[in-house]
Order: sequence, then structure tokens, then C-alpha cells
Amino acid sequence: MTEIGFYHLTRTGPDDALPPLLGRTLATGQRALVLCRSEERVAELDASLWACAEPNWLPHGTEADGDADLQPIWLSCDDAAPNGARFLFVIDGAATQRLAEFDRVFDLFDGRDETAVQAARARWTSAKAAGYSLAYWQQGAKGWEKKA
Repeated sequence: MTEIGFYHLTRTGPDDALPPLLGRTLATGQRALVLCRSEERVAELDASLWACAEPNWLPHGTEADGDADLQPIWLSCDDAAPNGARFLFVIDGAATQRLAEFDRVFDLFDGRDETAVQAARARWTSAKAAGYSLAYWQQGAKGWEKKA
């Protein structure tokens, strides 16, 4: 059964929150798909991940790079996982109908944007009704805090 974690961003945006989460994903031997809302956002995130300081290297690619099967992290606005990813990171309110195809889903949403919070609540309600295992994490002063 897919485990879905909702990650409530209160201190940073996804460009800062993603690198440590992706680093941990790679450290466990997993591959990731990062689902964005647009090609422009894919390009922005691509540049951001190459420039991030910690972890100092996050090997990733996009459709523009090709060779998806060689990419441990795939950035796309298509929810297919051509790199064989079992972990899905959903940012900026991107939508997918393929939750069940992944072992873990990380739904990152901006807690400073009331529209994003309301949309995340709707996704939570839908996922709960579908019977997924859910967890809620919130950024705190010392990192991620799991909430009840």
C-alpha cells in the first residue's frame, strides 16, 4: 500500500526542502520522480538542484536531458516514472492519478499560501477516502515534526 506523507512547508519553499529529502531517498537506494506543474517549473527546479549546497550532488535529469533510465531523480510535469522511481515527490500542487504506482508519495505544500493549504486538505481527504496510509509532517525550528 502506498504511504503518502503531507509535508507542510512553513519555513522554506520546495527548492530548499527537496534536496535533503531527495538525498535521503538516494541514500536508501531509491529513485525519485519530482512532479512539477509546468515545464518552466521543471527548468527552475533543475537549475536549483544543480546549485544546492547540501547534499552537494543530486544526480537528476529531465526530458530535455533524456536517458531517463540512467537518472536516479527525474524532474517532470508528467506523472509517469520512466526512471523506474518508486518514490514520488509532488510540489506546487501538481496533480497525479497514479498514487498507487508508488511506494511512497511526498506531497509538499506551501503553508504560507492559504489556497495551497486548502488544496492539500482536499488531497488529504481524497487519499484518506481511498484508503491510503497517511502521515502529516510540518517544518519546525529543528526540522520536520510528525504531527497527529
